Amino acid sequence: MTKTIRIPRRPSLHLGQIVATPGVLAATTDQRRFECLKRHLIGDWGCVSGDDWMANDEAVKDGDRILSAYPIDPAKPSEGFGDNTLWIITEGDRSVTTFLLPDEY
Repeated sequence: MTKTIRIPRRPSLHLGQIVATPGVLAATTDQRRFECLKRHLIGDWGCVSGDDWMANDEAVKDGDRILSAYPIDPAKPSEGFGDNTLWIITEGDRSVTTFLLPDEY
């Protein structure tokens, strides 16, 4: 017998225009960016700190900027900054969501 597990989902957020830096386009595949964007959209903020996770949850409600961090190569670790890290930032006014590398910030 198969057991169904339901994972509560957070409300999705408006992303605005979606853009990416040249560095991200060179370092990632379309598929990887899409996988990360899906996580960002449902409130899975990736490998940000606990404080940043809580700030993002509040930002969804309050209209502040949201920052998610994911490993570029999921088989390798990422601390949310530095090498092997992809950031996604949705601006507070929800006009644009940007894919960028931490050193491009």
